[in-house]
Amino acid sequence: MVNLREKPYYLNDEDMKWVEDTIASMTDEEKIGQLFVNMVTSRKPEDLENAVKNYHVGAIRYHNAPPEELYEQNRVLQENSKIPLLIASNCEAGGNGGVGGGTAVACGAATAAADDEETACEVARIGALESAAIGCNWNFAPIVDLLYNWRNTIVQCRAFNNSPEDTIRYAKAFFKGTRTQNMATCMKHFPGDGTEENDQHLLMGVNDMTCEEWDNTFGRVYKELIDEGVMTIMAGHIALPAYTRKLRPDTADEDILPATLSPELITDLLKGRLGFNGLVVTDASHMIGMFAAMPRRDQVPQAIAAGCDMFLFFNDMDEDFGYMMEGYRNGVITEERLSDALHRILGIKAALKLHKLQAEGRLMPPREQLSVIGCSEFHKSAAEQADKFITLVKDTKHYLPMTPEKYKRVKLVFIGGEGTVIAGKLQADDSAPIKEMVVRKLTEAGFIVDGDTPAIKGKMEDLRKKYDACLVVFNVSGFAQYNTMRVKWAQPADQPWYVSELPTIFLSLNYTNHLIDVPMAKTYINAYLNSEEAVSAAISKMTGKSPFKGRYSENVFCGRWDTRI
Repeated sequence: MVNLREKPYYLNDEDMKWVEDTIASMTDEEKIGQLFVNMVTSRKPEDLENAVKNYHVGAIRYHNAPPEELYEQNRVLQENSKIPLLIASNCEAGGNGGVGGGTAVACGAATAAADDEETACEVARIGALESAAIGCNWNFAPIVDLLYNWRNTIVQCRAFNNSPEDTIRYAKAFFKGTRTQNMATCMKHFPGDGTEENDQHLLMGVNDMTCEEWDNTFGRVYKELIDEGVMTIMAGHIALPAYTRKLRPDTADEDILPATLSPELITDLLKGRLGFNGLVVTDASHMIGMFAAMPRRDQVPQAIAAGCDMFLFFNDMDEDFGYMMEGYRNGVITEERLSDALHRILGIKAALKLHKLQAEGRLMPPREQLSVIGCSEFHKSAAEQADKFITLVKDTKHYLPMTPEKYKRVKLVFIGGEGTVIAGKLQADDSAPIKEMVVRKLTEAGFIVDGDTPAIKGKMEDLRKKYDACLVVFNVSGFAQYNTMRVKWAQPADQPWYVSELPTIFLSLNYTNHLIDVPMAKTYINAYLNSEEAVSAAISKMTGKSPFKGRYSENVFCGRWDTRI
């Protein structure tokens, strides 16, 4: 059983009494409801009230929206919830992960490129301030996965890098930034992504490290950050076969489960051997890595039985609530396991003093606090961080600096993505406004930019007469659609036939591994983000107005010799 007087709760007698009295007063339905994190799909007041009054949910997540809309959503939820809610955001790179108009500061890979703990702290601080303004009190970040496989595009930019030492340093700084607000800390995705190229949205992930390898890498990261006092951990739909076989020697291959359903990984390894006394939440349960493991009727209660304390997202509210209640009544979830989970959930709420804030009517911040979202101070900080992380990977033909005096007329090839799927919802591709921003900033820098793609390549002599250089910009992203993202050339004339005709510079605004698709590139730059600050910093450095300061990981060369030339 959890000890609420110890790390990471440190509850006093008064807080302990609230936890015990609250649990003692709850109906079975209220207890089961606390196990769920609901994804808000409708912001109609009656639907919000339904979630907290009839399903008694313990926490919520939501899709991004304008600040006022999210503030009102959270106000209605907290005012109608008998027990104060944990309201979670996903501020991995800044406030843009928690609220529309929030500030993008630096993703994990950008933080590692800057190699600056201040950057990690600023990402978390700004994310905490902007998301707290709409009522959030729990951040599902940072990602402490280790990127050993360059083909992994799920955490390629979201993880820091493949160094346990770096990851520990940056995560501790991230926690420091989170703690500037009344917000629960978190890290993900246990037992560790980044060793393979697959996406748990589409299939179960597998971390195939030996126990010794895992202990020295992922295990080291988790142990040190648990000792640091992280309050919550998100479990991934990722199997760790070596430890499953070690802890359950009779387990057949077909019975190996993802961590979210695996008692040997959550109860025995994470809570037992690593000594985690905090709260474990599952990754999103709509992901096929969990869905395909067993029938939904079984997986819903099995996640709690395995040692997870909260279940992330309903599929169907009535059905999943029924499955959880059925699992409790038929003994899959024991009284002891339910009590332990409830103590951990309410323990986090008490550690954040949510019960006291509720009694004082202060669960929601003043509306005036919304003014911090996207404020000039935060954008100034984002610009300062971008100056540190923009990375020149190579310039073997010395095309840089790219100045109007050398390359006045620029052919722009802009390659966008196809949108992403977040929490089961398709997000539109953002390429059009990003392309407009790139063209505007290049024009302001003194270039004549042509971003149109001709139907055919045309004569090479005409190409050289018309342009002085070519800039290829990748704004490619993908999530929950492909296991490995690659560049998709929309038209034949976009393909890099021009590299031998014109000085060509390649700039990525997202993934770092595009050299696998353009090994012929002689100049390649990683900007990590498509924010205005990152694009501005990249152009400033390309044009020689400021030096490149970012460092790259060897992963950028994708294991090929020709990408280095």
